[in-house]
Amino acid sequence: MKAKPMLVGVGLLVVLGIGADFLLNRADPREGSAPPLAGAPAAAPAIARGEYLARAADCIACHTVPASGRDFAGGVAFVLPFGTIYSSNITRDPDTGIGMWSDEDFVRALRTGVRKDGQHLYPAFPYTSYTALSRADVLAIKAYLFSLPPIKQPARPNQLGFPFNQRWAMSFWNAAFFKDQRFQSDDSQPPGWNSGAYLATALGHCAECHTPRNFGFGLRRGSELAGEELQGWKAYNITSDRQSGIGAWTDEQIAAYLKTGHAAGRASASGPMAEVIADSLQYLSVEDIASLTAYLRSVPARTGRFDIAAARSTALAADASAALPAGAALRGTGDPGLELFAGACSGCHGWNGIGRQSAYADLRGLRGLGDPGATNITQVILHGSSYRIGAQDVFMPSFARGYSDAEIAALDNFVLGYFGGQPGALTPEQIARSREGR
Repeated sequence: MKAKPMLVGVGLLVVLGIGADFLLNRADPREGSAPPLAGAPAAAPAIARGEYLARAADCIACHTVPASGRDFAGGVAFVLPFGTIYSSNITRDPDTGIGMWSDEDFVRALRTGVRKDGQHLYPAFPYTSYTALSRADVLAIKAYLFSLPPIKQPARPNQLGFPFNQRWAMSFWNAAFFKDQRFQSDDSQPPGWNSGAYLATALGHCAECHTPRNFGFGLRRGSELAGEELQGWKAYNITSDRQSGIGAWTDEQIAAYLKTGHAAGRASASGPMAEVIADSLQYLSVEDIASLTAYLRSVPARTGRFDIAAARSTALAADASAALPAGAALRGTGDPGLELFAGACSGCHGWNGIGRQSAYADLRGLRGLGDPGATNITQVILHGSSYRIGAQDVFMPSFARGYSDAEIAALDNFVLGYFGGQPGALTPEQIARSREGR
């Protein structure tokens, strides 16, 4: 008998959530004004346009397990503060994919986060950004996905505890943190800026990684692109702030980083950002990269959560050669970090940090070396980096199995001091947590 009042209460909550979602988040009746993209002209065939747009939206990265997975078959794990969510199969398989979805089903999922069966999607799927897409672009993406072979691969069950495993509760989340509305071009801005804004906000959904999250895991409005930490990596500030962001970068450096993953003296991509560049941004046209650069240039400067300035070249690194460290004081000190760097790192990075084997090994000016927590430096030492840009392979080996937590802490601390000019204070316990993705 006691269960009946409880069921009534849960039912009432469901009704209230759906009602709140409907009243506070009614769809914007305007279709929007999606600006033209140089790489996806409106006159191009739908499948060709859809392939370009799917690249720009980086669909493959979230729906394909790296190395071992089949394209768009799902199964990628997203480890979040409240559990683990696995991406779905978005091939046209009728049983395990989206082969039975109509155009309306697909548009509703991308724009409102509601599946064909009426269940809410979790916002690990960035419908909060895709909602801004035009209907024509959404259907072009569907046309491309449906042109590919179907793959039969059942979904992996999410690992979420109560109440996060209750999809109906997403009605409340949507009412609080989501707005169903299309992109509207700003007539006061040049066409290229509008194209870049559409690429960054709707298709590329940059905010989903680079914007701080609030207590409910919604995007913190007013702090767009000011930086956040997800999946154990820091997604740095990409506003026009000259110290914490990319305000001091030239247009050429921003464009080079977006297109190739490397900007000399500024950054080399690794981790999730390397995936974005390898799977998505490198395929954008030069014109669309220029538009994206113009938009990022205009984002107001914000400090954000991490006031991390890029590291400046230290006297030690500046006085060194590629083959030898600077000064006799560095030799024979017994520093285990120095010895590890000498044995495993100097051959590629050089003692001057310029990079001996590849431009991507350049350590000069890296923001990661300005981070006292060495978050991204630790991750790339642990897990390495491997991606392909055009015909070039970018590779750094993983040292997770070869080095103990104490050794990686010592290497981190040496690199922070020698190249970043700051005292390293990482402990083996911190490295152990990084191994576990915490």
